[in-house]
Amino acid sequence: MSMRLPGKVAPEDLIKRVVSALFLGALVAILCARSASALDGDDDQVSHKLKVSNRPQVALVLGGGGARGAAHVGVLKILEQENIPINCIVGTNVGAVVGGLYSAGISIDALEEMFTKKSLMRSYLTVPLKLRILAVPLLYLPRMVGERTYDGLYRGNKFRNFLNKYVPQSEQDLEDLKIAFAAVALDLVSGKEEAIKAGNLGKALQASSAIPVLRKPVKMDDKLYVDGGVMCNLPVRHAREMGADIVIAVDLDDPQRQAREQDFSAIGSVTQRVITLHLANIDRAQAAEADLLIRPRVADIGLMSSDKQDARHAIEAGERAALDTIEDIRKLLEKFHVSP
Repeated sequence: MSMRLPGKVAPEDLIKRVVSALFLGALVAILCARSASALDGDDDQVSHKLKVSNRPQVALVLGGGGARGAAHVGVLKILEQENIPINCIVGTNVGAVVGGLYSAGISIDALEEMFTKKSLMRSYLTVPLKLRILAVPLLYLPRMVGERTYDGLYRGNKFRNFLNKYVPQSEQDLEDLKIAFAAVALDLVSGKEEAIKAGNLGKALQASSAIPVLRKPVKMDDKLYVDGGVMCNLPVRHAREMGADIVIAVDLDDPQRQAREQDFSAIGSVTQRVITLHLANIDRAQAAEADLLIRPRVADIGLMSSDKQDARHAIEAGERAALDTIEDIRKLLEKFHVSP
């Protein structure tokens, strides 16, 4: 949701803004309540995948950011073209979605199409948001007869199936991916973020991108997961725990972007700003632990945007940001004696 002064707003756009403000506001409440323990993750889960080689291992960390995640595709495109080795990918929210699919062998062209042709967003919001809101009274009828269900407007099962459809059967288990991968999600019961490294790929990505209020929590084994960005939007530490020697992180937030007083008249604009600043705060320590930080300029793209132009802009921003840092990346690899 971009921060623009409201003029004449169509009813459907108004509904979308109000709903976005509601679930983003709920996310702010969770963030503020949980931020004190944001770094108290599970230190016992360490993948063995990166320990089989004596060569320095390179990890790519992809941060959360909704529709801005198309920038990750642009970054991956340049890294691939420049033959930058990637031994491990760790992602949160859309970073997990892009990173997980890429780790399973999905091509850059296919990932670009998911964003520019809007198939990814359509599978995420299977029913238009305004219709889902209008149907809320019907959705809650089962509760009146005693049926228990998790809180949230969308289940996310169709999103999981959409993701699995793109991945060969042999690559649908996290432990069988071409590149070692982990999706970060928050366990609602324990209150800790965890790096999911085993199980079905689609379900892990569904869990990592389950935005509170908008999506229902996802049950995996004995855990109940929601969006990992609530606690850890840039999971550098988890990459270190997986054995990475070199960490290149892609941050989709831009805390330095200057806001103007008149920006905060649009519905949801205050919530949007608060979330951006809060995520920047909880991720500051993680960003400092990365060996190199890539920051595409995508702050003007709404988190829930389904505009094709926004997707193209984000991809191009990712490409530019990666190109701007490619020499630094090469120097970093040379320092660790890693050759492309």
